[in-house]
Amino acid sequence: MANTITAIIVGAGHRALLYASYALQHPDRLKIVGVADPDPIRRQKTAQLHGFGQEMCFESAQALAQHPKLADAIINGTMDTQHVETAIPLLERGYDMLLEKPFAVNEAEMWKLQKTAKETGRKVMICHVLRYAPFYVAIKERLLSGEIGDIINIQATEHVSYHHLAVSFVRGKWGNEEKCGAPMLLAKCCHDMDLLMWLKSGIQPHLISSFGSDFQFDPAKKPAGAGKRCMVDCKIEEQCLYSAKKHYIDHPDRWAFYVWDCLEHLEHPTIEDKIRSLQTNNIHGRCVWDCEHTVVDHQSTMIQFEDFSTATLNMIGGTAKPERNIHIIGTKGEIKGVFDDSIFTVRKIDTTSESGWSEEVVDLAIGGDKSGVTGSHGGGDLRLVEDFVQVLQGEQPSISCTNINDSINGHLAVFCAEKARKGGTLFTMPRLG
Repeated sequence: MANTITAIIVGAGHRALLYASYALQHPDRLKIVGVADPDPIRRQKTAQLHGFGQEMCFESAQALAQHPKLADAIINGTMDTQHVETAIPLLERGYDMLLEKPFAVNEAEMWKLQKTAKETGRKVMICHVLRYAPFYVAIKERLLSGEIGDIINIQATEHVSYHHLAVSFVRGKWGNEEKCGAPMLLAKCCHDMDLLMWLKSGIQPHLISSFGSDFQFDPAKKPAGAGKRCMVDCKIEEQCLYSAKKHYIDHPDRWAFYVWDCLEHLEHPTIEDKIRSLQTNNIHGRCVWDCEHTVVDHQSTMIQFEDFSTATLNMIGGTAKPERNIHIIGTKGEIKGVFDDSIFTVRKIDTTSESGWSEEVVDLAIGGDKSGVTGSHGGGDLRLVEDFVQVLQGEQPSISCTNINDSINGHLAVFCAEKARKGGTLFTMPRLG
């Protein structure tokens, strides 16, 4: 049996703890032996969950890096703007790393981290979990088989539900670009942009255009009678689709890991505790038109690759139902599917049939990332961790494996799309060496 990989969590938030749960299911393959987080409550809970002592609890990545190497790897789940500053000293200390996406929030950081990874020779795997979802893996395998020929065009859409948009990208951590460091296309659609690059098998993007705005939550559109806090001074709360009461009291478990993190000091917060938090200091109790919201709520991006094929990515926030769609058209056929249904159709040119085409419906019989409760990303999260462990154990990586170099085109495409959107122009991508 391969050696058990030891890892330390840096940033003990929802994502890192989810990845670390692989160790609880497969203790023979991965063992969590430490944590670095500024929050003493999170340090204590993580230590109790994974069974290590206070001597392996650190207040920061920098404090951890001052010690000799204490494990094989780091699971880095810090906030977006902290990824590079926490990753570099730990890579230099000799750790391999599973790093949450986006791995950088600007080009300078991106190149700096890539340079450090190259110089240290450490393995850095980026958490592009959708590559690991069986839905996209199955599609990638069909593309690699060549059955639909060369890709002419990819059309991808991401419909972000109204409650996900509100909790994460209006009221939540990623609602203000100046504070979180990441535009919507990076914070939410980094997954989707990475998929486009991965499905194109390394063909570099060349030209990018992009359009989008904050259409729905512009403060100028704040309804008459709306207050500062839904459950304090709002006169239209009963009619509002974005009422904090409707979202978080009527459905207290749906986004619990975001909405109630301010109550994590309480072992079992009551509904009264939750109501009081929304009425006072909880950011999710704010009116959605009064949140200093600066990111777009819809954006359309078009890409031309160096082989002159094209791709479009449409992100629309505020939809009734969350859904990712993809349609890939090749020279011999096409693949079209809905991620959330885990069903896609392979349609081929068939000169012998009366219709001119034949098709195969592939039903993987699994659920997608429907409610946001489990954060499973269609089954991709723990498959990603499994691949990371296998790579560190010297096994062959899967077709989904993404090291930092694989991830650069997707990040760079986002940065260029934002320049195009803000400048109202067509942007030429820098060519990678």
